[in-house]
Order: sequence, then C-alpha cells, then structure tokens
Amino acid sequence: MSTTTTPAEIDNLKARLKDTWAAGDYDHFSRYMEQGARIFYEQLNVPAGCQLLDVACGSGQVALWAARDGAHVTGVDIAPNLVKRAQARAKAEGLNVCFIEGDAEALPFEDASFEFVTSLIGAMFAPRPELVARELLRVCSPGGTIAMGNWTREGFVGQMFKTFAKFIAPSGMPAPVLWGVENIVRERLGPGVSDLQMARRYYSLTYPFLPADVVEFFRQYYGPTNRAFASLDESAARKLREELEELWTAHNRGGNELTVVAAEYLEVVAIRA
Repeated sequence: MSTTTTPAEIDNLKARLKDTWAAGDYDHFSRYMEQGARIFYEQLNVPAGCQLLDVACGSGQVALWAARDGAHVTGVDIAPNLVKRAQARAKAEGLNVCFIEGDAEALPFEDASFEFVTSLIGAMFAPRPELVARELLRVCSPGGTIAMGNWTREGFVGQMFKTFAKFIAPSGMPAPVLWGVENIVRERLGPGVSDLQMARRYYSLTYPFLPADVVEFFRQYYGPTNRAFASLDESAARKLREELEELWTAHNRGGNELTVVAAEYLEVVAIRA
C-alpha cells in the first residue's frame, strides 16, 4: 500500500475486510478444505506440548488439528464471527484452544511467545505484508518455526483471482499472491531467519458436485466471492459466473460427478534467527 495511507483509510480498509470475511459462511466453506489443512500441518512435524500460534486461523482448520495432537494452541483472526465458530468447535471437541480476535499486522502477543507460528492461506490477505512479516518474526521464539501456505499467482487460485480482477476494481493493496513468490518471501522474511525453505505443493480442492455448483457454493459461502458478486450488476455477475464455470471445468479432474482441482501453493518454512 502507499506510504501516504492515512490511519483513517487503514481503519476503513480493516472494517471492509472484517465485513468481507463475515459474509457467507466461511466455517461451512472451509470444511471442504480440512484434509488439505491436515496435510499442510502434518508436514511441519509439530511436537506435542509446544506453543503454537495460528495466524488468520479462520474457524480453526490448522489450529484444531494441532490441538488434537497435543500442542498448546492459540488462534487469532480478524473476523469475530470466525473466532466464535472456532471457539464453538473447540468446545464441542473438548479441546483447550485459545481463539481470539486480532490483526495479523499487530498481533496481541509478547515477543518470542511461540515455538511455532503458522498461517495457511490466511495472513497472505492482510493489506500491509511488511507488517505481517515483522509480526510473524516478532512473536516467534529464536530457533522457532514460521510456516505459511500461500496461493501462487501461476496456480489455479491465482488464475481465479485474475478472473475476478477483470470485473472488480483493484483494492490498492499489494496482491496477496505475492506471498507465493519465492524471492518476495525471501525479501520479507529473510533478514529475520537463519534458514528458509520453500516448496511448491498442491492443495486438492474437492467437491461432491459439478463446477457450476462449485461456483455457486463459493458465491454463497466464501466471503470474498460473495461480496464480489454482490458488487456487480446482473449482466457483469452473469459474465463472471460464466468465466468462473469455464475455469473450474477446464481444470476439473473429477469426471462427471465430482469437481477435483489441484491448486498450487507455496509452502514456506522458516527458522527464526
């Protein structure tokens, strides 16, 4: 974002971001992505008993897996409705997880509070990435691990973002998919880490219905898609739906009954210096 952005403009943007993630029903939406979250989490080899912070935790996809495996987990998200859903899910399972409302750009924790700091398809959407990088490094203890999963611009979700960009005016903030570019991640985290490993991996987006219904599912339940469609007139919304259906159909490997798309993301694993 521009260095001349005023505090009032930032406050307005944050309010819009909260409204965006409150739209739809992200908890319902995210249930179809839980196995991918499990795969991301398992690759980190988090030891039982460690202190783990999940940033932009949504309704608990990574945080709940970690808590089930015995980690001491805290989750933070900007959207209060998602925090409440995560709290309810933890309570239903009898898990002792602390979920709180908070901003990835100003995390409400002391320095070096956590041995693991994770963010799966979450912190990448904050508007000021330099502040996100600073905060991830600050709250991680020396020798601790920072792990992110970020959509790439070349991958399927990056292509979906490009489709939306044809219809929606740019926000003025850096593109979230820049967190999926290796040299940019190195610039953002590099000075604060002693080791930085990155690998391109694939998230299986799997739905028990066909691409046209997947687009409708996103429109109903995924906040950013819900708000995007709501901002368009009938003609533009119809054209956007057509282009999204074409994109999902072109990438579908699920046959005539399922939608299965491999979405590339950048796995980032850094050791705090």
